[in-house]
Amino acid sequence: MGRIVSQEELSALVGRAKRGSRRVVFTNGCFDLLHPGHIRTLEEARSLGDVLVVGLNRDAGVRKAKGDTRPVFGEDERAELLAALEAVDFVVLFGEPTPRELIAQLLPDVLVKGADWGSTEIVGREEVEAAGGRVVSIPLEAGYSTSGILEKIRKLSQELPNPAPG
Repeated sequence: MGRIVSQEELSALVGRAKRGSRRVVFTNGCFDLLHPGHIRTLEEARSLGDVLVVGLNRDAGVRKAKGDTRPVFGEDERAELLAALEAVDFVVLFGEPTPRELIAQLLPDVLVKGADWGSTEIVGREEVEAAGGRVVSIPLEAGYSTSGILEKIRKLSQELPNPAPG
C-alpha cells in the first residue's frame, strides 16, 4: 500500500540524492473515477521500475481541465484510492496547471503517460531526458474513460422512469 506524501517528503524519500539504485517511475493524472484502465496502466507503469510515484491533480486543476462538474471525488478521496493500490508507492498532489515543476524536482528515471498524449505534448519530457531518463507511452485500455463512464451514467439516468409522487 502506498503513501500520500507532500512534495518535500517525496524529494526526501526518492529524490535523486536519496533513491540509490532504485528506479523511480512517475505518472500523473486526475484519476477521478478509478476504473480498470487506470489500474492496468498503473500496474504496467510500476513494472518499469522499483518505485511508482503518481502525481495527482488537485480539485481546482481538475475543474479547470474537465469542467465544473468534475471531479466526482475530491482530491483526498482520489489520493486515498490511489494509495491503496498495490502498484502505487507514493501519491503526491500538485496544484500547478501541469506537473512540470514536480517532475523537474523529482527527475524520475521513467516518465509514463497514456498513448493519447503525443510525444511532443508530454510535460516533463525534456527534463527527464536531459537527466538521462526515458519517456514511455502506454497504450490505453479500449472502452475505459472516465468521461465516457460519466456520459453513460447520465444517459442511463435520463432513461429511468420517474418515480410516482408520494
